[in-house]
Amino acid sequence: MAKPFRFKQFEIHQDHCPMKVNTDGVLLGAWSDIRNAQKALDIGTGTGVIAMMLAERNEHLNVKAIEIDKPAFLQAASNVRNCIFANRIQVYHYSIQDYASISHQKYDLIISNPPYFDAGTLAENPLKANVRHTIQLPHEDLLIAVQQLLKEGGHFDVILPVTEGRRLIERAEKYGLFPIHITEVYPKTHKPIERLLIRLGHQSQGATIDQLIIHNSDHPKDYTAAYIQLTKDFYLFM
Repeated sequence: MAKPFRFKQFEIHQDHCPMKVNTDGVLLGAWSDIRNAQKALDIGTGTGVIAMMLAERNEHLNVKAIEIDKPAFLQAASNVRNCIFANRIQVYHYSIQDYASISHQKYDLIISNPPYFDAGTLAENPLKANVRHTIQLPHEDLLIAVQQLLKEGGHFDVILPVTEGRRLIERAEKYGLFPIHITEVYPKTHKPIERLLIRLGHQSQGATIDQLIIHNSDHPKDYTAAYIQLTKDFYLFM
């Protein structure tokens, strides 16, 4: 059995998940605004890492996590059962399209680290193709679900590459969702933006925009003080 990915308060087994724990997911789970949330929905939970990060950060938060890929769902459910926040996280085997069609629940927070390639060469591994490409989760379907399931006054947090993130922001207006906060993520100083952390809500009030740089240099563990501050509660080596 492959070794789990260990965080300070929980561990992630991921040998049955097509996409492993990565910087995007950890960034999103640490950045998301959970201060006033009581009910959260994690769309495409994968390993369950974001759901567990949210539960760790807010002891009053209950999280529903949904995952369409059955092996990933089973592994996420197992990871959750073995964590200290298990009583506040529920994992379901659904597509977001199906879940939105049957759910009457509204959420203070909806969060997703979604697939993002609209076109191009698909991954050779079909499981990874489904995760990386918008085959089973077009961004239009994601926004429709968020529009339906987000409580008034709640927000939707998502991470995407720059081009896909800007497209999502443009599309979101059609569904009454507007940017509240955008963090531009740079791999290191003097490099282009690689990711956008995006918070969408119902009010068109103008977005706060800030920046986060991950590395000071090319050394893989030369992290900036801002990145350490954001993720130090989770990573063992921080």
